[in-house]
Amino acid sequence: MLTIVLALAGAWGVLALSISGPSSETLRTTLAAGFGLATLAALTALLLGRHRWRALATWLVLFLGVLAWWGNLQPSNQRDWLPNVAKLPWASVDGDIVTVHNIRNFSYRTETDFTPAWYDKSYDLRQLEGIDIVASYWMGPDIAHVFVSFAFAGGEHLAMSIETRTEKGEGYSTVKGFFRQYELYYVVADERDVIGLRTNFRRDPPEDVYVYRVKSTPEGRRRFFLEYISQINGLKDKPQFYNSLTTNCTTNIWVNSRVNPARLPISWKILASGHVPEYMAENGRLDDGGRPFADVQQAAHINARAQAAGIVADFSQRIRNPK
Repeated sequence: MLTIVLALAGAWGVLALSISGPSSETLRTTLAAGFGLATLAALTALLLGRHRWRALATWLVLFLGVLAWWGNLQPSNQRDWLPNVAKLPWASVDGDIVTVHNIRNFSYRTETDFTPAWYDKSYDLRQLEGIDIVASYWMGPDIAHVFVSFAFAGGEHLAMSIETRTEKGEGYSTVKGFFRQYELYYVVADERDVIGLRTNFRRDPPEDVYVYRVKSTPEGRRRFFLEYISQINGLKDKPQFYNSLTTNCTTNIWVNSRVNPARLPISWKILASGHVPEYMAENGRLDDGGRPFADVQQAAHINARAQAAGIVADFSQRIRNPK
């Protein structure tokens, strides 16, 4: 058991140092290799029984040093961000009126060629009519990017997508997402941006997008929306790291749903995010009219409707109209 724990801790330390270590690649490699060799030496001593406790004590001192360094890594809102995450959303709440600032609504010509645009808008919580779950697939049925969109009277929709806040010159890596490489970011956006980007402009790879209406009550919708607002304002004041497993698009939706007492229990289908809509249907949480999930899923697929509509003023209404 001690051998397994030491090997796993050593592997984590090597990865942490090689991915999140000093900016100098040479120094990162040297530190990671040194810690890896120290781990191998400790494992050898443990298995052979020679100088066992001295080797373990030396390794433990090194490991505590790695943990101390790891604990001092701090997230920041002050970096050279990519344009699509350059502005932090935030909101003010005055009774039933919530004014959201820095709502993203870029005009895309391609996925990477766009004109940035942001706007502020006030929403009346008494007009909050529904919640939609949006699932976007690009690598098979098991993995999807899942986010929520809040529906207000008059055809207004406000989407909130939990993502990474990436810097210029920085790409996304699931592995790096475990090692404090990205800040957590809530994209608060017009559906013409955050959905239209995926249906009409993503090509490499293309994405299939599905929109499902969730069963909800006025009180539950209000609490859920305000919890998102609380999290958004919290990140403005105190940034957090993104984590590929524990703090990602789907787990944070589940965490935010804690404000409602009847939230779904944690399941592997939440971690395998592509199964979230099916899991909600199985538990009676989709407004599906009692239809089989296969029929609901087919009706929820919006790519053809989005591409036929184009990015127009009534985009949100057209993608929800099956005709």
